Amino acid sequence: MKWVFHKVVSNRIKGHKPMDNIFRQRRMLVPKRTSELVALMAISSTLFLFLHTRELHTKLRQMETRGQPEDLTANQLSGGSGFSAVSAMMRQLKDSGEIDNLDAAALNNTAKARRQLVFFNRVPKVGSQTFMELLRHLSIRNNFAFHRDRIQRVETIRLAPAEQLGLATMIDQYSTPSVYVKHICFINFTHYNLPEPIYVNLVRDPVERVISWYYYVRAPWYYVERKQAFPDIPLPDPQWLKKDFETCVLRGDRECQYLEGETREGIGDHRRQSLFFCGHSDACTPFNTEGALQRAKRAVERHYAVVGVLEDLNSTFTVLEHYIPRFFAGAKQVYTEELENFRKINRNTFKPPVSEEVKDMVRRNFTREIDFYLFCRQRLHRQLLALRLPDLSNTIT
Repeated sequence: MKWVFHKVVSNRIKGHKPMDNIFRQRRMLVPKRTSELVALMAISSTLFLFLHTRELHTKLRQMETRGQPEDLTANQLSGGSGFSAVSAMMRQLKDSGEIDNLDAAALNNTAKARRQLVFFNRVPKVGSQTFMELLRHLSIRNNFAFHRDRIQRVETIRLAPAEQLGLATMIDQYSTPSVYVKHICFINFTHYNLPEPIYVNLVRDPVERVISWYYYVRAPWYYVERKQAFPDIPLPDPQWLKKDFETCVLRGDRECQYLEGETREGIGDHRRQSLFFCGHSDACTPFNTEGALQRAKRAVERHYAVVGVLEDLNSTFTVLEHYIPRFFAGAKQVYTEELENFRKINRNTFKPPVSEEVKDMVRRNFTREIDFYLFCRQRLHRQLLALRLPDLSNTIT
């Protein structure tokens, strides 16, 4: 303490600036408002993260441009593979005579709902962000309230029973008609003596979805947004950011190994869209297992009014408009009118093409996820055919 005192006195004698002035100068370097600090951090993060994408962006410019499945385009709305699948199913049902037994009322779980409350427990990377924005537009057109969860530091999709009860109770307290949107596994409201809502969701080709997720969490804007919301989140390793999906699979890296029966927890476990239908049980967590698959299928059959398909928006919107008209009337028209704006949502321009050979390697480990996706797609097409719409019958012979 004596040394410090003498040093200060010595500095004053030698004409040095007083320490309080030095401290004052240092304080002047700190932004006056928290918003300025956040802005500086965001700019720094942006510069850092965009550096790692220069090589990838160069590759993309050299590659032939091709549409990404998550880009919700007019092609998905007007036909394509979805139309072919409906045609094939209709011919099959006609040949077997089963088409005469399709009953729209029996295929629609909307009637089971005891309140005019739509619960969209959205699966990530299936176009759910765009679908959520569509619901926001429809809430104005069709006069219902729109609610969504707030951004979270760590998003937990599986909850303990007490937490499930708390969330279900909160949702049930919304005035009707309302929509609530959240990344969360299926919650059976009736298990907690609460009235069943109208469940809706979307699915997507599981391999295309896992590729989309891989590049989504490496996109520069993803970390900039996270950094702005939570400034203390550390930045990722640049080498991890630059690693492409094909290299990850071919090299056998841990994050690109999809092993049957393996269990992972937390936000990083986005390999299975079936998990969002299976529920919160421990039996739902092992990857690509028969038990989890069957639980997910049962939930769809017993509870979900409509599970749409990203690759076939035409069938999806048609079924939604007829099976849940209170909320989805005019969905196709609103989507078409706002198509250019919707296409910009979460579009990842840093996602390169992945070879079919690598996709086939991954598909070999996604057998039950593919089974679940095809199950949901066939159910959607049965719901569509059960409507017996004249336009559909005239175009499929």
